[in-house]
Amino acid sequence: MSKRWVRFSHAGNTQFGTLEGDNIQVYTGDMFANPVKTDTVVSANDVKLLMPCEPTKVIAMWNNFHALAAKLNLADPAEPLYLIKAPNSYLNPGETIEKPPTDDKIVFEGELGIVIGKKAKNVSEADALDYVFGYTAANDVTVANILNRDESFAQWVRAKGFDTFCPFGPAIATDLDPTTLVVKTILNGDVRQDYPISDMRFSTQKLVSMISQELTLFPGDIILCGTSVGVGSMKPNSVVEVEIAGIGKLTNDFK
Repeated sequence: MSKRWVRFSHAGNTQFGTLEGDNIQVYTGDMFANPVKTDTVVSANDVKLLMPCEPTKVIAMWNNFHALAAKLNLADPAEPLYLIKAPNSYLNPGETIEKPPTDDKIVFEGELGIVIGKKAKNVSEADALDYVFGYTAANDVTVANILNRDESFAQWVRAKGFDTFCPFGPAIATDLDPTTLVVKTILNGDVRQDYPISDMRFSTQKLVSMISQELTLFPGDIILCGTSVGVGSMKPNSVVEVEIAGIGKLTNDFK
């Protein structure tokens, strides 16, 4: 049975638990290793939701969806193409994505995030799902104009690493089949992205296995699966939502 794990602030304390309707069942210990259920239940309306985990790194894919590759006329990659989002970019649900001091185009990218549940190094594809704790929603915000501003060096990390440029949450959902999920990105009430995860070039198993051959993955680390068609720019005073059924809706404003 799927559970939706959250981290939250309540009465000055940071806690975690599972969303159950309008309430949160509080747990103690380690979310990823034998969490202990308590007798405490709090109303979700009385807490501030935080990022559902604290990653040592967020790995973001490029060119991982057939539909977007076809639209942009991109060649099929032989292996996952990725960058790492800096920790200063991580942002809680409900908080503000900050506009940098630039007039460049700021782009939203609604994405599915794979959350690692235990240390993974040199994992086989057959065993990869054993290392997945669950899935979350994310927005891989980007200053598009920076990417190819210098012809000698593509600036992926800079373009995607600004403060507040990686909101994720509101929950980590366990025991989901990612191939059945659909990512919707909604800008100011208008659906801009609506794409199936089944269109991914590299599956969850392949991503976890192949990346673990190069980078050790730790509990709470996130692999963003990449985005698909419908990516667009945001103007200040916008509200952007990334919604994935079974996980929830990640909402942030942009100012």
